[in-house]
Amino acid sequence: MDSVGVYGFCGCTAKNKVKCDSRWEITASEMAPTSAYSSPARSLGDTGVTPLSPSHTVNDADPNVSEQQAFLVVVAVDFGTTSSGYAYSFTKEPECIHVMRRWEGGDPGVSNQKTPTTILLTPERKFHSFGYAARDFYHDLDPNEAKQWLYLEKFKMKLHTTGDLTMDTDLMAANGKKIKALEIFAYALRYFKEQALKELSDQTGSEFENSDVRWVITVPAIWKQPAKQFMRQAAYQAGLASPENAEQLIIALEPEAASIYCRKLRLHQMIELSSKAAVNGYSASDTVGAGFAQAKEHIRRNRQSRTFLVENVIGEIWSELEEGDKYVVVDSGGGTVDLTVHQIRLPEGHLKELYKATGGPYGSLGVDYEFEKLLCKIFGEDFIEQFKIKRPAAWVDLMIAFESRKRAAAPDRTNPLNITLPFSFIDYYKKFRGHSVEHALRKSNVDFVKWSSQGMLRMSPDAMNALFKPTIDSIIEHLRDLFQKPEVSTVKFLFLVGGFAEAPLLQQAVHAAFGDQCRIIIPQDVGLTILKGAVLFGLDPTVIKVRRSPLTYGVGVLNRYVEGKHPPEKLLVKDGTRWCTDVFDKFISADQSVALGELVKRSYTPAKPSQLVIVINIYSSELDNVSFITDPGVKKCGTLRLDLTGASGTAVPTRREIQTLMQFGDTEIKAMAVDIATSKSVKVGIDFLNY
Repeated sequence: MDSVGVYGFCGCTAKNKVKCDSRWEITASEMAPTSAYSSPARSLGDTGVTPLSPSHTVNDADPNVSEQQAFLVVVAVDFGTTSSGYAYSFTKEPECIHVMRRWEGGDPGVSNQKTPTTILLTPERKFHSFGYAARDFYHDLDPNEAKQWLYLEKFKMKLHTTGDLTMDTDLMAANGKKIKALEIFAYALRYFKEQALKELSDQTGSEFENSDVRWVITVPAIWKQPAKQFMRQAAYQAGLASPENAEQLIIALEPEAASIYCRKLRLHQMIELSSKAAVNGYSASDTVGAGFAQAKEHIRRNRQSRTFLVENVIGEIWSELEEGDKYVVVDSGGGTVDLTVHQIRLPEGHLKELYKATGGPYGSLGVDYEFEKLLCKIFGEDFIEQFKIKRPAAWVDLMIAFESRKRAAAPDRTNPLNITLPFSFIDYYKKFRGHSVEHALRKSNVDFVKWSSQGMLRMSPDAMNALFKPTIDSIIEHLRDLFQKPEVSTVKFLFLVGGFAEAPLLQQAVHAAFGDQCRIIIPQDVGLTILKGAVLFGLDPTVIKVRRSPLTYGVGVLNRYVEGKHPPEKLLVKDGTRWCTDVFDKFISADQSVALGELVKRSYTPAKPSQLVIVINIYSSELDNVSFITDPGVKKCGTLRLDLTGASGTAVPTRREIQTLMQFGDTEIKAMAVDIATSKSVKVGIDFLNY
């Protein structure tokens, strides 16, 4: 086969001819994220492409974007770090959102509308149970037997913290054994799929098929692209959708989902933080904060009901917003805190993302880590590490006991909080150290934690509040940075959502820091806000009209070599023409606004009329200012391979046009190349895991 290549012009004058790197095959080893790999042009001979006539951006939305497959029901899965759940709505009754059946089990002091994100595999590594069932079964196992079982919790954070995430990334179970992350995520999603389909079948009285369901899975907006793609791959493995029918699954960003739901809020469905602190995230049903007129209408749903009516109206709070008004959604969950800034576009009330999502690992897990650090300080790090390995089920028990007391923490609390230590903790400590837990507490110099005669750790309210402080400080600091940005000045509302938003200590801190800058609103059932918003997003994915691109995207090209401008090592002489290799031809910049379905087009033509194939490689970078595909941080994330045969019998122009299109604005990005002469086309999804 002849060498692969394309010619064209990049929107410049004819003098500034360009060749595109469309012709290079690059192995994964060559695609290191730094410039450590050799120039693809050097390694693969004469295979050039030149852009044709001015490249142009087409801002029209793709007409196919709005064509939705007909589904009977939308099911959204909120796969959280600490707890998970699903909700659904029939497309014929979009105003009714049903939250999943109540789960078996539960903890004192913890409402169980969702279930813990815990999973248990048998010693043979087969799925056993999920949620409370997994935790309770694991707890009841004999300690020696428990060591053989694989128990995992809070594993979602691994996708955020792993820099080089791949399909082969491992997770570690409580017993120290490793298992593929993809397998665990697929098991969990398959479990939700089976639960939801069973509930739908029971409710409708007939067998419900998976093909009738549009699935929505929520992920943090601050996750990097590989993590978002990983979730989609896990969903394919779990059978929610398939690569051939990718539209059946939508990946929704958690704060976007929350934002969509907050638009629908009525006065009785939220609490405005006023000088009078809300108790545990709720105020009396008829007084909703000092800033509002008294809301006298009855709460139209019973507290126990799992069906929520979402009226097809703009909520009262929304009616106060005008064209161009801005608001911040702070989604504080178990693992991460996500901040997004949206702007209203009237008359439909569509949303525009004003500033790219920011945040970090400042979820409620941070409070658990502080508690663990406190235990290490009192009992010794060596003991705590050994206890976790030798008595994994008892460690889980201890953290459950802490969780319920953590939820009792409040700014004005005066009485101490008691945390029960499992018997095996007391027993194992005595064997390990040769003295009692009480003795350890006495000599630890941690004066705000005492030992009570009932076998409990007694923490003063100040001690508990101190465990929250580092995490809450990080959230407030991050919000302060955000409020400094010009795009975020003049924000009208701050919506505080997510499970951690129920914490009175966080509510108070946010109100104290920002109560004089904007109005702070907390939806009732704040832990379900994302779930309900994700259902609404699945019913109408076009509601978010403008997003910010998280990355810079482009392809590699060859430019005419300019002495003094281009580095000498990039010089490539072919047939008497001097080319600069590896130039990054930008399609879109990081943090650039992109409309839903926005298309960016480039036109290329093969370097040789005899060429049979072209290959266009797509690259991405977190940086805006990228010059070469060999720059540090530039990664290959897609390949378009187009067969140019089959044009015999038709008059092929001497300068054959190959159009390259990238479609942005969705939570995922698609690319396509079209041979104008034959109408042959090839599509590809951007891939961050397999290059």
